[in-house]
Amino acid sequence: MPVISRFYGLVIKMYFQQAEHNPPHFHAVYGEYIGAFDIKTLKMIEGDLPQKAQALVREWAAKHTEELLEIWNTQKFAELPPLD
Repeated sequence: MPVISRFYGLVIKMYFQQAEHNPPHFHAVYGEYIGAFDIKTLKMIEGDLPQKAQALVREWAAKHTEELLEIWNTQKFAELPPLD
């Protein structure tokens, strides 16, 4: 799973698979915790990521929603800037 971004101990990744792997989402890893986030709603759809980490992921994803959807739709890897 390619790494799209890293910041504050979080690693953002996305699987590149067939269309049935929906809804469009990305994965966030923070130590032993993981979460999958819907790109369109930014809701965590599965996982156990702590609330503070979820907030950081949502803040980052809100800035990169278009790019994340582009990566999902084209399946062309792109590294995105970290959260400042």
